Amino acid sequence: MNITEKILAKSAGVKNVQPGDIIDSCVDILMIHDLTGPLAVKSFEKIGIKKVWNNQKIIVVLDHQIPAESIKAAELHKTMRNFAKKQKLKIYDVGKGGICHQVLPEKGHVLPGKIILGADSHTCTYGAFGAFATGIGSTEAASVMTTGKIWLKVPESIKINVKGKFKKFVTPKDLILFIVGKLGAGGAIYKNIEFSGSTISTMGMSGRMTVCNMAVEMGAKNGIIEPDKTTKRFLEGRIKQPKKAFELFRSDSDSIYEQTVDIDVTDLEPQIACSPSVDNIKVVSEVDNIQIDQAFIGSCTNGRIEDLRLAAKILKGKKVKDNVRTLVIPASQEVYLQALKEGLVETFTDSGAFVCGATCGPCLGGHIGILAEDEVCVSTSNRNFIGRMGSKEAKVYLASPATVAASAIAGRIIDPQKVEV
Repeated sequence: MNITEKILAKSAGVKNVQPGDIIDSCVDILMIHDLTGPLAVKSFEKIGIKKVWNNQKIIVVLDHQIPAESIKAAELHKTMRNFAKKQKLKIYDVGKGGICHQVLPEKGHVLPGKIILGADSHTCTYGAFGAFATGIGSTEAASVMTTGKIWLKVPESIKINVKGKFKKFVTPKDLILFIVGKLGAGGAIYKNIEFSGSTISTMGMSGRMTVCNMAVEMGAKNGIIEPDKTTKRFLEGRIKQPKKAFELFRSDSDSIYEQTVDIDVTDLEPQIACSPSVDNIKVVSEVDNIQIDQAFIGSCTNGRIEDLRLAAKILKGKKVKDNVRTLVIPASQEVYLQALKEGLVETFTDSGAFVCGATCGPCLGGHIGILAEDEVCVSTSNRNFIGRMGSKEAKVYLASPATVAASAIAGRIIDPQKVEV
């Protein structure tokens, strides 16, 4: 069996599983946030059970529309706070956490070999730690809160082997954009995508999280990377449980994959997902005449300290174009504090960028940076659907922090390799 099949088998209490099997899995962690949580809470209360199955395994994060930008949002936040208090759940409120997919790993809630569910499609990010992580709907989250279990179909698997060393200003974001373009937005529906190879094994946790984060953009059930020394180093000091609290699974050498894809990044150029679909991938230099109105560096895809360092390296000593609104939003309070200590916030502010506290911000068109009609934004986030960040007449392009920072300076989409640093 491969790593995903082994994790699923253990969760279901069986020795073996194979693609297509329907299993009942025991859940290790469930996450709900301020957008999906209120409906989950309402559905849970309709079921009529007074207490959740395990209040130590349910995490509440307020991140999508914080601080509340409307009365409606404030009421939803109140609902989540009251539910967390009543059920004695761990809650990361405004100023106490940040974006859910950054906060959970930082705070030690994500462990290798576990079943982690979230009422958010980008829960697949946690596969970077060797966990089976997938997004579910709000009503299904209510069911999990009640039973602690979920039925799953064991997915077929795609293995992506990546080798080679990235060029300057080519990043894991460029890699995953290239993969999405290669497989297509529907190329991995309900599949397990296993990322492996020398490029992945030498990649830091930040890059691994970026890669797994966008597995769902191909329709995948989950994306996963085998845990190793890099994983353990990240978890040191973050795990509150004993070391034996998790198991490191690895794929057997004779594991069967529906498809194997080999990629060499040696000659990979900066990539960009052009409006209006995430698999409309081009080399950045092919679209370098597109003027932009806004640049966004942040989100659960690229709001980590490594992303901010890269952007700051390009922006240092330079100014963003007068007609370009540049937003920099750290993925968590921890990242924000580190950026302050390293002087990155000062670099961004001196460049003319707007830096704010940890929140999802404009990624989902919630608030802070919503686009107007005919405006163009180049973003480090993960989706560029029509209307994703505001007006249905706006256009969103997805790229790496390097490309977005360079574009903010140029006032148009530009290859970061053309910027002097």
